Amino acid sequence: MDHQSSRGLQQFKNNVGIKFQLYNSLFTSLPFHRIEKTGILLSLLLNNCEEGYKKKMSPDDIIGEFFKKHTSFTNEEDKLDLLFRFIQYVERQVVLFDALEDASFREVNDINGVGTLKHLESEVVQNGKEAELTEKLKDFAIRLVLTAHPTQFYPGAVLGIINDLARALADNNTSQINMYLQQLGKTPFLNKEKPTPYDEAMSLIWYLENVFYSAAGRIISFIKTQFPQAMTENNPIINMGFWPGGDRDGNPNVNVGTTLKVADALRGGIIKCYYLDVRRLKRRLTFKGVDSILADMEVKLYDNIFIPGHRTELSKQDILDSLQRIRDILIYQHNGLFQHLVDNLISKVHVFGLHFASLDIRQDSSVHNTVLEAIAAKENVLPKNYASLSDDEKIKVLMDAEADVLPENYKEEHLICDTIDSVRAIKKIQAYNGQDGCSRYIISQCNSALNVIEVYGLFLLGGWKKEKLSIDIVPLFETVEDLKNAGAVMEQLYSNEKYRQHLKQRKMKQTIMLGFSDGTKDGGYLMANWSIYKAKEELTKISRNYDVDVVFFDGRGGPPARGGGKTHKFYASMGQNISNEEIQLTIQGQTVSSNFGTIDSAQYNIEQLIHAGISNSLFSKRSVTLEADDEKLLEELSVESFDSYIKLKEHPDFVEYLTHVSPLRYYGETNIGSRPSKRGTSTKFQLKDLRAIPYVGAWSQLKQNVTGYYGVGTALQQMEKNGRWAEVKRLYQRSLFFKTLIDNCEMAMKKCFFPLTEFLTHHPRYGELYNMIYHEYELTQRYIFQLSGKNELMADYPVEQLSIQMRERIVLPLTTIQQYAMSKIREMEEEGVSNPLKETYGKLVIRSSFGIINAGRNSV
Repeated sequence: MDHQSSRGLQQFKNNVGIKFQLYNSLFTSLPFHRIEKTGILLSLLLNNCEEGYKKKMSPDDIIGEFFKKHTSFTNEEDKLDLLFRFIQYVERQVVLFDALEDASFREVNDINGVGTLKHLESEVVQNGKEAELTEKLKDFAIRLVLTAHPTQFYPGAVLGIINDLARALADNNTSQINMYLQQLGKTPFLNKEKPTPYDEAMSLIWYLENVFYSAAGRIISFIKTQFPQAMTENNPIINMGFWPGGDRDGNPNVNVGTTLKVADALRGGIIKCYYLDVRRLKRRLTFKGVDSILADMEVKLYDNIFIPGHRTELSKQDILDSLQRIRDILIYQHNGLFQHLVDNLISKVHVFGLHFASLDIRQDSSVHNTVLEAIAAKENVLPKNYASLSDDEKIKVLMDAEADVLPENYKEEHLICDTIDSVRAIKKIQAYNGQDGCSRYIISQCNSALNVIEVYGLFLLGGWKKEKLSIDIVPLFETVEDLKNAGAVMEQLYSNEKYRQHLKQRKMKQTIMLGFSDGTKDGGYLMANWSIYKAKEELTKISRNYDVDVVFFDGRGGPPARGGGKTHKFYASMGQNISNEEIQLTIQGQTVSSNFGTIDSAQYNIEQLIHAGISNSLFSKRSVTLEADDEKLLEELSVESFDSYIKLKEHPDFVEYLTHVSPLRYYGETNIGSRPSKRGTSTKFQLKDLRAIPYVGAWSQLKQNVTGYYGVGTALQQMEKNGRWAEVKRLYQRSLFFKTLIDNCEMAMKKCFFPLTEFLTHHPRYGELYNMIYHEYELTQRYIFQLSGKNELMADYPVEQLSIQMRERIVLPLTTIQQYAMSKIREMEEEGVSNPLKETYGKLVIRSSFGIINAGRNSV
């Protein structure tokens, strides 16, 4: 263990481990029924769980023994009441642990160490790379796109308490800590109703206002101070994107009204931030000549927030012009006093403009075809036989379309009306929030060039003129099959002269989104990552052949199975064969609060991404990410892994196992997101309709995390059988890309706990599947140890390793209670007897989910 890891681990033990034990004692004063007894009994249950699993007992037996040994309860209602009290207690322990980790972030992480901008500065200066940095920063940027995917199990009120509690813990303010814990005790964790898309948007705007605004200001100010020549006004380096209110894919609750309302809230949010900053500046800049400019700015900003009708009387340039005048006066008349404060605000205005974050519109490709066929049938703007035309004929027709189709003509057909209206709404948003306010349309399930041209045609039919089409059309490739075909799709688009004309208006830049989640659900962990790598390699090559700058937008979730984990290391590992002008990725639900929940953690993680992208170009000797032999080897590993995963997925009891052993069927009842948990309206459960988030989340709660490693052990074993182990070992030692894949695999496996479900070993129906999964886990672990030379998972990350161990121990009673409830429900269903307690056991499953997933931090 290196010095920094050792220091960080000790700080973690002192600031998180010890303090957790200390402040945990305050829980006995929470405003709950019989709280003292709950705390004592919970510690006895935890002990029962730990000892019971060592003896290979089932959750049913452990809970049964606990009630028998430690309580006098005889009726089921009393027992269930106590189990619900345990859940309340544990989920608040998880909040305390989260707040302690947030509070100790600066002490545990080296905020000036490897991967930070401070580290980049010393590398640039030592290697004399200032000129190359200036060149790189002309077009390099990162874009973090906040999405409302249903992975955030904390309601907004609890997230606010975590933020305040972390500050109190950092200050060791015991009375405030106690007060916030009391508040926590009275704050419900379960939403009675699903949030609306607007509710989801407002939750994320809170992070924009309170975290990203300050973090981005700090980062840009640092770069400007250290490398003043490297920054240009045209490239702010940090861009924020936003999906709530714009993402329609599979979410019938999003409409044009929502989109416009969210765009307005984003504009209002950033103006409010500027207003508060100007108020702060007024306290410092009390000098002649400056005070009057600030007073005018304050009035303009105030009017824009609070007085209707003033929205159009302010532009980004107005704000910058006023700040520049103030800056000049400070330099020439006041010796630059407090200039750094003005520079910081100027940096923020360059980043956030009047849009705060760019609102993306997303819709499924099948919807666009439906809309175009409806327009062709009703109006004389497309051929009447449009539906029967070939793909090539449709493309030809759409490239020359021109009309101003009105949405009100389709009022009876909501989806068609809304799709047409959303195309028109983008114009309004650009008028108020600036062009960056809404300039991308993303196509889910994109599998042909026609799918892209359909959207292009919709804009031309929606009143947009070709020469003024200020929109990037972004295809999203997700499944293994779609990723394979992506190159051919893009080549067809690039060779279309009229589409190239559109690209010329967009500075010959094409954004392509690649989804990690569906690929993993579709083909397993290794194949999904390999397919995306190969797609990026091919798309880079094709785009360069056509003189197009391709930008990859990665749809990443929190866990490794959905493209999360050590994300910055993936970007650092890319060679010149993969386009890396920009790093764009989604930040979803849990990841927002766990990786970007405080200004310090947000700054640190944004810096890691910036460093990965810049150092990759400035210092990397890699012309390619993987040599030809390494690519061949990784492809063989992926194919072996894929075959193994498909065998599991095609097991006749696979779906039954998921629905009756895991809490999957209860995911939609958690009320954490506005989007349904599956596509389509069928009541019958089908794997193809299931979204990746509940799929991954179900395996996570089951503590089997299949999607993070399944097939890896089998693939590695096959390479050893083929006499190629030395090659695999060399690949692990020299390829950061492959090592990061394995590191992430270890993270998924570290969060597994098979004793929880070991009772299934001899189950007549589920035993075979359980044993297949457990065997693959053991096999993968054995080969990873052979690869790494270590004898424990995540040995290279001791702080994260300890954090996971502590978190998993806190929620062990919850996972046990959840499996106990699932087994009771199975018993009732197998007996076919109606039992009034079945619904209560279902609620027990749902309530357990919150603490289990929150403790995992990147579980779904």
